[in-house]
Amino acid sequence: MGSAVSLAGKKGVVLGIANEHSIAYGCARAFKDLGADLAVSYLNDKAKPYVEPLAQELEADLFLPLDVREQGSLEAFFDAVGKKWGKIDFALHSIAFAPREDLHGRVTDCSREGFAMAMDVSCHSFIRMAKLAEPLMPDGGALFTMSYYGAEKVVENYNLMGPVKAALESAVRYMAHELGPKGIRVHAISPGPVMTRAASGIDRFDELINRATESAPAHRLASIEDVGNTTAYLATDAAKLMTGDTIYIDGGVHLMA
Repeated sequence: MGSAVSLAGKKGVVLGIANEHSIAYGCARAFKDLGADLAVSYLNDKAKPYVEPLAQELEADLFLPLDVREQGSLEAFFDAVGKKWGKIDFALHSIAFAPREDLHGRVTDCSREGFAMAMDVSCHSFIRMAKLAEPLMPDGGALFTMSYYGAEKVVENYNLMGPVKAALESAVRYMAHELGPKGIRVHAISPGPVMTRAASGIDRFDELINRATESAPAHRLASIEDVGNTTAYLATDAAKLMTGDTIYIDGGVHLMA
């Protein structure tokens, strides 16, 4: 069992680290602790100073810019990964965005442009990532994306991201079915509320955290380390027959009415 819970010699992609509080960073640290080699992205020159020290700490083999809103950016990243390694074993997508005016308003009132952008950045970019990762996984692998309980139930103030994350979780199930014959596993990771840069855009997020903490059976919420450790386990051969799931790492918040 012990030898199966290892990523020694494995190579993986981590997309979406913004700073040391990012869930993607917690996952990257856990991947590294299990022995993986990493390729890490940063959004742009403004974000680079926050991410570069973390990439250095992780001893990332590749550290490259990636903005999924820019045509060809995702393709350029995976092209560089392919040239460097030839193959990968796992890839993590922790990218989400919705325009503030659409995120803070009713779903009923969201604009066509805002909905399309939220869906493209938060959902379709994961599908595009999977398509680019597939040929680099001849021996199988694992794909991960980040969701939230608001995909399944109405969470006050989560608004537009609820339908978007619901679409993301559905895409996970369909891609798990399609890629399963190639040994590629696909999971949505669903932490409870975690205070990250992305979450700070949600209206009254502090109240959401307080309510979740009170209702959680564990009476505590997941840290980025908690999320990272579980995700890293799922990337190992010990979890090779798990796929298509939404994995809740939220202290049991999702159990409660």
